[in-house]
Amino acid sequence: MRRQIVRNRRLQLAIIAIVGACSLDSAAKAEEAQSAVMTALSGTTLSGYVDTSAIWKIGSGNTLVGRTYDGTAKQDGFNLNVVKLSLGKPIGEETWSAGYQVDLLFGPDASTYRSLVGGPWAGGGDFAVEQACLNLKVPLGNGLNLTFGLFDTPFCYEKFDSWQNPNYSRSYGHSIMPVQHTGLVGAYRFSEWMTLAAGVANTCNSLINGRPYRAGPTPAAESEKTYVAALYLSAPESLGCLKGANLTFVIGSGLNGSNAPTASRITAYSVNGNVPLPLKGLSVGAAYDYVGTTLHGAVGPFYANASALYLMYQATEKVKFNNRVEYASATSGIWTSVLGAARTKPAGGEKFLGETFTIDYQLWQNVISRAEFRWDHDLTARRGVAAPFGGGPTDGDKNALSVALNLVFRF
Repeated sequence: MRRQIVRNRRLQLAIIAIVGACSLDSAAKAEEAQSAVMTALSGTTLSGYVDTSAIWKIGSGNTLVGRTYDGTAKQDGFNLNVVKLSLGKPIGEETWSAGYQVDLLFGPDASTYRSLVGGPWAGGGDFAVEQACLNLKVPLGNGLNLTFGLFDTPFCYEKFDSWQNPNYSRSYGHSIMPVQHTGLVGAYRFSEWMTLAAGVANTCNSLINGRPYRAGPTPAAESEKTYVAALYLSAPESLGCLKGANLTFVIGSGLNGSNAPTASRITAYSVNGNVPLPLKGLSVGAAYDYVGTTLHGAVGPFYANASALYLMYQATEKVKFNNRVEYASATSGIWTSVLGAARTKPAGGEKFLGETFTIDYQLWQNVISRAEFRWDHDLTARRGVAAPFGGGPTDGDKNALSVALNLVFRF
């Protein structure tokens, strides 16, 4: 009997030992798996912002043209513009370093973002993927950086993120340029003051994973991709007061995606830059954007271009004053066609003048708070039903005046 009890106790101890060993092994594996996950996530950051606005168009009606993200639908009321969530890991110092960037957009501006260059057929709901790309370092010379996947276009002085721009409302030039591409781009820094980038993408417009489309009986060839090249120049410290000045040249050509009904080859180029002035806190910027195509359905070839001059003054740590003057011209119907057939198109093309003044005053931590006044003027002096800014059949408006409040919380 005693021997049986001893054997049972030995068996129990053996079972306890086995269970304990298994538990320790499971805990070790769980800890190892957790460590692997933390290593993979090391360096990853979560950021983003919530962008809101309140806009009042002075006078009757709310009709506007050439405005992106603050157009007709946002006038005379309060607006949620967009919520952006970003996950990213920058390229490290190691030889074969890799990182990534994912930017997700939620809200009305997400739909507008998708439809800028692609036309109304490229719109998507209140969600868009702005970027989803890998960033890779190749140990070649000074270092070659590759971006592979979906990435922001190098065109245009102004960015999608309103808080990165001198003014809340975007320029006419921003409204005509490409916004994103799916492809591969490489950037090589030749010196501290010069970087050259070149890339290839599926299409010129923002159709993710789209394929090029050409009007007519002959389909686009597999080799008919969008090709982009950019030159970035920045003034080194040795230039003294010009330190921080920069100049960018971008040129590209390609086809729109398969959701564009009849567009053919598009050519676009942009020149922009900033120069600090001798007065502390004062700088000037300039931009020229052009886009044109050989054919666009029944309307034939079209072009659109815009020039803008920026004057920016950082008065104090919390107060900024920014002013933008711009001129835009285009083939008839580029901007006013969205108003419908009731509004006629000028025979000599479209011409607009714009003036935007913005005061940025930081009241709360992490909050961009600014007030803005904007005036747009139709230089073709159309009246009545042809007026681009609304109005009655005999007293249409050739001017648009608006006041906006923009609040952005960044995290």
